[in-house]
Amino acid sequence: MTKADSYLMADIQNVLENGYKDNDPRPVYEDGTPAFTISVNHVMRKYDLGRGEFPICTLRPQAWKTGIREILAIYQKATNVLSEMEEMGVTWWGPWDIGDGTIGQRYGATVKRYDLIHRLIEDIEKDPYGRRKVVNLWQESDLRETPGLPPCAFLTIWNVRGAYLDMCMIQRSGDMMAASGAGGVNEIQYAALLMMIARVTGKEPGVFTHFVANEQIYDRHEENARELLRRGETAAAAGEDTPQPVLLLHKEPGCSFEDISIDDFELLHYDPVKPQLRFDLGI
Repeated sequence: MTKADSYLMADIQNVLENGYKDNDPRPVYEDGTPAFTISVNHVMRKYDLGRGEFPICTLRPQAWKTGIREILAIYQKATNVLSEMEEMGVTWWGPWDIGDGTIGQRYGATVKRYDLIHRLIEDIEKDPYGRRKVVNLWQESDLRETPGLPPCAFLTIWNVRGAYLDMCMIQRSGDMMAASGAGGVNEIQYAALLMMIARVTGKEPGVFTHFVANEQIYDRHEENARELLRRGETAAAAGEDTPQPVLLLHKEPGCSFEDISIDDFELLHYDPVKPQLRFDLGI
């Protein structure tokens, strides 16, 4: 089991035992049924990438390549255009089309408008120990400009620590089973982003911390959550000492951020439990 697996089991138990149920939810499933959740507030998880603690869950297969492709679409391609995201292999944003083929003035469009990623890289290189390295996708003027889903993972804060680059990511809301949970797509992709920025600036990836203000399990996900607990208990009982998954980035230090592609990543020692589980999305 990975550190993320242990976090996930504890977080599932916490939600099921201590979570609170919502009333009159905004999201609905694709069939129009209200998507109720059980939630907890203020969840934090911490991983030291420098010590091999890559955040990936092994209790079910994770779409790690698609997650990294999405982060490239947001921060490198800096697009909000669905067709461009789909060309990059990111196909799950369709339900959030605002009617013009985009997801609104959100995510990549905000990164592009304020040149957020290049400003970050420049700040790390010119003022490494400065404490103002904040990348904020929650821009009020952007949110009011168009309709669209407000960013969920919206804020990253970066700090240089000697040879290491640390980053924390703040998420206002998280669907634990589908994306935001320990070792899920959101942690995989933001840990990969930390690796990319570290490589570009000549640093080593250090500590990655993930804070979720409200993390929830949807009512249609509860049985799958219990199945993941069963899988985790089986893995813990087996007690096998297996190699931990490692994500490699095959680029030289000081490379250009624009030159990094999904083909530069390689995931080793990843043998997740199967079969895959299906999760209906609350839209």
